[in-house]
Amino acid sequence: MERYQVRVADDSLVFSAGHFITVECGTCEALHGHDYRVTAEVGGPLDENYYVLDFLLLRRELRAILDDLDHRVLLPTGHPLIRVVSTEREVTATFADRRWVFPRSDCRLLPVPNTTTELMAQLIGKYLIHRLEAKTGSRPPLVRIELSEGYGQSAVCELRTDLPDSSDG
Repeated sequence: MERYQVRVADDSLVFSAGHFITVECGTCEALHGHDYRVTAEVGGPLDENYYVLDFLLLRRELRAILDDLDHRVLLPTGHPLIRVVSTEREVTATFADRRWVFPRSDCRLLPVPNTTTELMAQLIGKYLIHRLEAKTGSRPPLVRIELSEGYGQSAVCELRTDLPDSSDG
């Protein structure tokens, strides 16, 4: 059985963002940033044009997701110990005795429990699935995102939408 995937990876698929995560023993990192690089693969059958997906469409939809994250502070809204409160003008995040206040326009509130590279790769993949479905009318059976936060450090999340128990949000 043949399987096909298309892949985009180049210097335009990057974004810079600040974040902090909680780590072992319930501690919280200092606010810091990364220049993230993203590689995306989409797998599926060949269409009537004999391709899985138009490279230009894949790159354009992925770039739109990254543009929304670029130069923002990424804050998790599902963390049990980080409290994120947003008003029209500002966002306040608290963890134990620490408190950060940011302009609302500088933040992206993300539906994840922690802004780890693994969960960010998953979130980008979910956003990409929804954007591609909106553009093409069908969900890609496979989306694989590799997110690098620095040279030699990356996480990969593979999302399958063609399985009965698939829960890609």
